[in-house]
Amino acid sequence: MACLIAAPCSGSGKTLLSLSLAAVACERGERLQPFKVGPDYLDPQLLSAVAGRECRNLDPILCGEPWVQNSFRWHGSRADRVLVEGVMGLFDGRGPSSEGSSAAVAALLDLPVVLVVEASRQAGSLAALVRGFRDHGPPQVRLAGVVLNRVGSERHQALLLEALASIEVPLLGVLPSHPSLELPSRHLGLLPPQDLHDLGERLPVWVELARRHLDLERLWPLLSPVPPDPGLCDPIGSLVGPPPPRPDLPVAIAADAAFHFRYPETTELLQAVGLKPLSWSPLADQPLPASTRAILLPGGYPELHAERLETCQRSLGQLATAAARGVPIVAECGGLLLLGATLDDGTGQPRSMAGVLPFQARRGELSLGYRDAQALADGLLVRRGETYQGHEFHRWQITIEPETRSAGPQGAPLWRLAGWGAASRPEGWTGADLHASWLHLHWAGSPQLVRRLAARIEAREDQEGRSRPSSGEGGRLSSLAGGSVEERVEEKCNEAEGGRWPPNSACSTRSR
Repeated sequence: MACLIAAPCSGSGKTLLSLSLAAVACERGERLQPFKVGPDYLDPQLLSAVAGRECRNLDPILCGEPWVQNSFRWHGSRADRVLVEGVMGLFDGRGPSSEGSSAAVAALLDLPVVLVVEASRQAGSLAALVRGFRDHGPPQVRLAGVVLNRVGSERHQALLLEALASIEVPLLGVLPSHPSLELPSRHLGLLPPQDLHDLGERLPVWVELARRHLDLERLWPLLSPVPPDPGLCDPIGSLVGPPPPRPDLPVAIAADAAFHFRYPETTELLQAVGLKPLSWSPLADQPLPASTRAILLPGGYPELHAERLETCQRSLGQLATAAARGVPIVAECGGLLLLGATLDDGTGQPRSMAGVLPFQARRGELSLGYRDAQALADGLLVRRGETYQGHEFHRWQITIEPETRSAGPQGAPLWRLAGWGAASRPEGWTGADLHASWLHLHWAGSPQLVRRLAARIEAREDQEGRSRPSSGEGGRLSSLAGGSVEERVEEKCNEAEGGRWPPNSACSTRSR
């Protein structure tokens, strides 16, 4: 069975161990399936790049325990090796609790835990620390062993080995101090693979260090795949069923160095409901893809590229035009920033964005944590009164400027957010063709979101009667807002509940 790689706290070396093991698997010609606990985007991108397979997030708060189990069993049974990287400290979850923590996922999936400890300033105290994590609970964990990071010398290693022997916990290896094991980071986490330009040069070094310093004979059995289950079906198909009998409808997804915080299931769910995801780079000043029927703006780092984005007049102009003419837009976190009037760059200089929504964005206090979201109005993706689980992580705050130019409908407040240590507040914008928020959602936990987006697009398509370019050089957009479209959206959602998608799931939401 696979193992879960955890640590006492962030920065201990979980990702370094996971990447090193993935590099060894690749060098051996074995297919390794990586997983990541929690709502992280950056570690999964690195794991995906090294393993050559999409890393899957396991987040019971955002997706529910059944999805976590099904996704793990499905993807984990289709590889030669499997590992799960934890999040933060082993017992760190929602607020001060262990809900959604690495320990909770290990218990849910019955996985042994490999604890990575940063040991540069420890000797005998290591025994107390490891014993505490081994014996703490609930949930109770099964500790398979310890990997030590930043071991300074052979003498230091001998001291630590004796400390672990005193509590009968095996040492599974060390990660020595080495330049290739220093991963650069920025304000939201590690650098993504596209910004880590020497990743290819690091891989053979990681393999060699793993061979010399890790007990691969004992670690490798802990990366065993999940036994195949003939009764298991594709988890995406179980959410939305077979695709509709019509040509795929194009959806533009912002995808470049400024916008890349997206779960792989987002693309898969779009495809499953008969939509065709098309990559679009605002940062390269690309025109929207021809015949775009909707636009997705995921999170990322637009603030790092604000000066350049300001010069991308074609991308920003076509986004503003699409919003004004009613093309459905879904924006999360960094994608929300692109819709504003201005965004401060790294020097505090305001840079003009698309001007769809009347706000200015400036660097502010950190907003981090899971949020309960209660919808305040009917909109593109949500309905009044529904509750969702999401995650917020940004260091930017917005100031609404009523007099600021706005190229599209401003909509109503989307929902009210509440979470541990965070004041309850209204947040976001919503409308018939708009969903814009700081909040990250995982669509596998609320598949009605993608169904409603598809229904809105299809209803507009039915009223228009034929395909028509929504943007591009010489392209034209149609504003199709109106009661008849709203009725068709609800009709198609109702069809989905009783038709091609499983009943009881089409309009369900994850509520606490």
